Amino acid sequence: MFKSHFDIRSQPGFGLITLFTFFALYLPIAALVIYSFNGAESLSRWDGFSARWFVAAWQNAAVQDAAIRSLVIAIWAAFLATIAATMAALATTRTTPYRGLTFKYALINQPLMVPEIVTAVALLIVFSRIKVWTGYSGLGYLVVAHTAFCIPFAYLPIRARLESMDLTLERAAADLYATRWQTFRHVTLPLLRPAVIAGFMLAFVISLDDVVITEFVKSGGQDTLPTYMLGQLRRETTPEINAIATVFLALSTALVVVFFFINRKKQ
Repeated sequence: MFKSHFDIRSQPGFGLITLFTFFALYLPIAALVIYSFNGAESLSRWDGFSARWFVAAWQNAAVQDAAIRSLVIAIWAAFLATIAATMAALATTRTTPYRGLTFKYALINQPLMVPEIVTAVALLIVFSRIKVWTGYSGLGYLVVAHTAFCIPFAYLPIRARLESMDLTLERAAADLYATRWQTFRHVTLPLLRPAVIAGFMLAFVISLDDVVITEFVKSGGQDTLPTYMLGQLRRETTPEINAIATVFLALSTALVVVFFFINRKKQ
């Protein structure tokens, strides 16, 4: 009987599809970066390379305020989300499986499954009531909203790391009369640190570039950098927006590179 066989290491056509996908994804990003150095005042005309729009963005008071506000919100949201995600991951992995555990997984990851606009509208309704009752309209609402949305993004890598960790060292610490806190501090946390850093960075980036939830929750004068850029796009657009987007891209890339080297040193 004739038997057909093929080399599983060779998949004809997949390379071409991959090249097309990378081309479709990264060509617009490359064009954005190039045009951020455009010396002209219009996006439709090229007038040579210039860093004038980076300087203009740096000296723009509105951009400075929005950038600082974005960083403050993202740092607090990522910090709080990482703490909550770590505790949730420990509670759902360092336990005997029981009925309802799957429901808890779904509940924690609910912001990932529900459209962001639904979460934004729900937060708007709740926070508008709280604003009326308390009279407070500060950045706390944005921090809480971003934290709630970022928890599942921090939870997933931390939970994955906990599920793959060998329990031998933690059991040995318990056999040596270490308390739960001592075991967590000296054994679990050091092994978990790369995932915690990954969760923090992921939550930070998600919070930093969020638009929908921020647009619904923020009060007047609380623009973040993404909502500021969205507002500018509704008016006359200049390469200054490209310059800001390029800085965003550089910051995200830097975070990935830093995490890569931290992770490599841990191995």
